[in-house]
Amino acid sequence: MDLYLTGHVAIVTGGSRGIGKAIARGLALEGVDVVIVGRDGGALEATAREIASETGRSILPSIADTGDDSAVKAMVASALARFGRIDILVNCAARPAGQAKPPALADVTAEALWADVNVKVMGYIRVAREVAPSMIAAGRGRIINISGLAARSTGSIIGSIRNVGVSALTKNLADELGPHGVTAVCVHPGLTRTEKTPGVVRQRAQAEDKPEAEIEGQMAGGNLIGKLITAEEVADVVTFLASPRSMAINGDAVAAGGGTRGAIYY
Repeated sequence: MDLYLTGHVAIVTGGSRGIGKAIARGLALEGVDVVIVGRDGGALEATAREIASETGRSILPSIADTGDDSAVKAMVASALARFGRIDILVNCAARPAGQAKPPALADVTAEALWADVNVKVMGYIRVAREVAPSMIAAGRGRIINISGLAARSTGSIIGSIRNVGVSALTKNLADELGPHGVTAVCVHPGLTRTEKTPGVVRQRAQAEDKPEAEIEGQMAGGNLIGKLITAEEVADVVTFLASPRSMAINGDAVAAGGGTRGAIYY
């Protein structure tokens, strides 16, 4: 299936590692030129070289903290100066989650909450706010916000709040920008295998004095298919959603976690 993405330009925040990196690669494999955004210049440069070499597309590394207004403005301006257009925005930059036990109510601090929300909610707003004018002027655009299944479950107060916030943002963007040809969709990954997973498994195995295979089995047992979804599998979903083929999906959330037992969402 041709996704009609060749020649498009995307910004992927959090694009140097994990799910963001897999998304940048997935888009590039479909012919998209990609601006990958992050705070670690070395990681960005390495990822840009790797993806460009594999795909032959133009991959621009851009150092920016999405928690900072001026940094986001400069990043988007640089992307527009380089490519002249932005067709796709994938907001994926966030503080790491799921690698340690979430704090209980008594341990939740304002600093921890605001640090998460500033990057994963306000940060998404900042980037969307800066790319929207060029998308509106072009009469087209796709915004994909990477949230997480903590939006649909308890267990992490901060995780649920930040992910529900991303869902609410997505619907507001769809309602406001849809009449201008700009659509928005939210993607909820679950526990996902990335390059950090072996270290997390090892740490938990040592802490619980259990074999690593047993720990990974417990992690994989959290979804219906009994295997950890990979970053590449999430990226496949996002790449389709970034394409004109997915135009019928707008303002809604798509779960990409292998299925959740028992719950019905409608």
